[in-house]
Amino acid sequence: MIHYDTNWMGPINEDWIAKHGTGWSAGRMDIYGLDPEEYWGGRSEYALAPMRTEDWNDFGDWLQNFETEELLELEDIIARYEQDTGRVIRWWKEDEL
Repeated sequence: MIHYDTNWMGPINEDWIAKHGTGWSAGRMDIYGLDPEEYWGGRSEYALAPMRTEDWNDFGDWLQNFETEELLELEDIIARYEQDTGRVIRWWKEDEL
C-alpha cells in the first residue's frame, strides 16, 4: 500500500511572513510504499504550496489514514480530501494580502 504524509517546511522567510502573516503552512507531501526499482528507496514527494495552517493541519490528519494501491497525482489526492471531508483547502494566492 502507498502511504502519504505532510512534511512542514515553512514559510520561514521573515520578509514573507511580515508581508503575508503567520497563518500559512507549506512544504511537501512524502510518499512511501512505491516500487523501489522505479522510485528512489520506494519513496517520492509532491510539493505543497502555502495554504492556511488550519487546512494544513486538517489535511495532514486526514492523510494519516489515507492509503492507495496505486500512486495518485496530487490533484487527485486533494480532490479526494475535499470530497471526503467537505472542506476546501484555502491556498495562498499572489494577490492575497
